[in-house]
Amino acid sequence: MATIAEPIATTRQAAVASRLPVSFSKRDGIALIVSNTVGVGILTTPALIATLVPDPKAILALWILGGCLALAGAASYGELAALWPSAGGEYVYLTNTYGLVAGFLSGWTSLIAGFSGSVAASAVGVILYAGQYYPGLNSARVLVSVEFSGLSLKLTLASLAAAVVILVFAVLHMVSTSAGKLTQNALALTVVGMVVLFAVFGFSVGHGSWSNFRAPPVRIGAMSWLLALIPVMFTYSGWNAAAYVAEEVHGNRRTVRPVFTLGTLIVIVMYVVLNALYLYAIPLAQLRGAENVGEVAARALFGAASNLITPALIVALLGAISAMTIAGPRVYFAMARDGAFIPAFAHTSRRFRTPALAIALQSLWSIVLVLLGGFDQILMYTGFAIVLSSGAAVAGLFLVRRRQATAKISAAKLVAPAVFVIATTAMVVNTIVDDLSVALIGVVLIAAGYPLYAWCRRRNTPTPNPDIDADVTVVVQE
Repeated sequence: MATIAEPIATTRQAAVASRLPVSFSKRDGIALIVSNTVGVGILTTPALIATLVPDPKAILALWILGGCLALAGAASYGELAALWPSAGGEYVYLTNTYGLVAGFLSGWTSLIAGFSGSVAASAVGVILYAGQYYPGLNSARVLVSVEFSGLSLKLTLASLAAAVVILVFAVLHMVSTSAGKLTQNALALTVVGMVVLFAVFGFSVGHGSWSNFRAPPVRIGAMSWLLALIPVMFTYSGWNAAAYVAEEVHGNRRTVRPVFTLGTLIVIVMYVVLNALYLYAIPLAQLRGAENVGEVAARALFGAASNLITPALIVALLGAISAMTIAGPRVYFAMARDGAFIPAFAHTSRRFRTPALAIALQSLWSIVLVLLGGFDQILMYTGFAIVLSSGAAVAGLFLVRRRQATAKISAAKLVAPAVFVIATTAMVVNTIVDDLSVALIGVVLIAAGYPLYAWCRRRNTPTPNPDIDADVTVVVQE
């Protein structure tokens, strides 16, 4: 295995040709984190957590602990983004730390599952909840069916509507960064506003009881705590969204750290308040049996006047689709710019200055997953790898400190990375132990991208990466 140091940035003129315009403010980055994190999980996972940890105080402690771990990850990503303020997130961090192969496989996972699968799932969820108002949207009647190499693409009215939702956001973010940011910010602000209203009216005029917090003490084993922490951490996932647009944030080295911190803190407060409200609204036994905790709690608090949850879900899912349509394509853009992916995806639209082809790629694959109906499986198979990527990226801070004397990171700043790496390692190991076959299938799906990487490396010349100093190198391991 040869180790080759390749400078990412060379001349200023070449860098300008491949850069994305600086257009994101702190507010835009925070909105991206909130939208990418808050989703259906906060309405469904509390029931599972209450089953594993049947104690109200322990439940709230778990959400606070999960928030602290997410905050540790956010602080670590703030350090990484300040070191390498470039589009691409984990792809950039893993490439700079472990080599281009590791970075590519992380980006490949984002393409086939991480972002595309999540966009597909969110779009289907939007149509599912919108179907409560327009039942015809959820029609499963097959309009068109295409068989191809043993795969069946089925177009129903529901999948067509989901595809339209994906296309609307794709076109929006392809043709106007400004309009896309405005939409993103509005969706994030709406979700936060709905949560605030739900909490204020729930605690002030809702029919709840503080006695629900006084449950008899229960002995909870260490394994139950760990198992309950996994869905908590998955519900917090999304705090790293600002990493993908670090190249486009005004004053990126200086401002990107508080973006991570503030965005994650907002989510932590929302989650802890919502879970306290759930416990105030319904007894623990009822919470454990609820499929949609938010809906059950709203009915208990407000009776007939409880129709706030479904609109909030729709808005949250739309915000998530928008956020992932912004974030994901920056990964493929960065991969292509470095010569690790098909060169066309490193191009920006001359008119709109957006990574239009990369956005189109992700959106089209998301639509294919909707038509195949296979996004649930692919997310399940690759979920552990997505967690592993973030853990490995943060672990890279230790290697950076050892390799580069110029990267002055104090020992105190490595406490948060250490905590986060330990937590993600425990989650990955638990996933492998719990179902080894799922992990192995995931490894096969990820490794399937290597032939594409090898083909691209043989034919491509990397384009200089603009927002990394000329004296910073990438260690490319072939």
